[in-house]
Amino acid sequence: MSANSPEQVLRDDISALSPYPVVERAGLVMLDAMENPYPLPETLQAAIAKLVSRAAINRYPDPQSAHLKERLRDAMEIPSGMEIMLGNGSDELIQIIALAVARPGASLLSMEPAFVMYRMIAVYSGLRFTGVQLNPDFTLDVEAVIAAIDQFQPAVIFIAYPNNPTGNLFDREGMTRIIKAAPGLVVIDEAYHIFAEESFMPLLAEVPNLLVMRTLSKLGMAGLRLGFLVGRREWLAQLEKLRLPYNVNVLTQIVAEKLLQHMDVLRKQAREIRSQREQLYKELSKLPSVRAYRSDANFILFRVTRADEVFNGLIKRGILIKNLNRSHSLLENCLRVTVGTARQNQQFIQALKQGLIP
Repeated sequence: MSANSPEQVLRDDISALSPYPVVERAGLVMLDAMENPYPLPETLQAAIAKLVSRAAINRYPDPQSAHLKERLRDAMEIPSGMEIMLGNGSDELIQIIALAVARPGASLLSMEPAFVMYRMIAVYSGLRFTGVQLNPDFTLDVEAVIAAIDQFQPAVIFIAYPNNPTGNLFDREGMTRIIKAAPGLVVIDEAYHIFAEESFMPLLAEVPNLLVMRTLSKLGMAGLRLGFLVGRREWLAQLEKLRLPYNVNVLTQIVAEKLLQHMDVLRKQAREIRSQREQLYKELSKLPSVRAYRSDANFILFRVTRADEVFNGLIKRGILIKNLNRSHSLLENCLRVTVGTARQNQQFIQALKQGLIP
């Protein structure tokens, strides 16, 4: 091994990591990444094209994204007196928070199974990760979480609401107990808020250590990579010190600002996704050897026999979903499908019926 090889230079915990898996998607019906399947109306596409054609891409973007923040404040009904920080997707915001609290020996606590980036970013940032297993029905084990808080005194707790990959909203009373027990920050990740229509945003003024994080990806802007964090000025002023300059590019700022003026379009699409979610759940529940789980997000978790075989069989039939088998003990033989259009959902169901489900 040479003296300047990666193994000699990089941290051992980084070398031991596996990269976030992204499957080649070309030519497949993409039901794996919780994207909004609906295109924008042509008139809105044309308006965006006109804006983009005039964008000053030779100049750096507004480092504070002032106009975009004002649009967000109105569109997302952000409480008065709360500050907003923008990120290149919510992943960057998670990383900023983790870096900010990464004192020697500090820990990040979350539930498991949950969004995999909580664990990965904890490792990136040099934090200890404490994962508290959900109950077998994917509900919160509140007593176990509070016991872990007492033991590890986490600097930050991340709670996805609804949870990914299980899709369910946790009990608010239990979450409130966890927030009150927390010695540090609590971040409620509301990536799927538009489909659940439940939020902790109104509590920000009452709870000093609470932050709410959302992304516009699930709303129909996955390609723009825009997340935002809301909380009190005393927290966000410190976190802003870690945000890289110009992290939200010119095109993202102007396109997102335009789209947020058309929340009626985005909300209509979300209503259609919720409607299709219910229909897809009913169709999955009819299939033998399938257990589908109720969801408050834009995807459905379901359990089958021989998940790997079903997953690979779907790819051969042109359908890509998410294989969660072996990702966690509670997810044995589980797969996750994003809610698509009516046609895409029917293609998926028909593919399942073509000999994949015994």
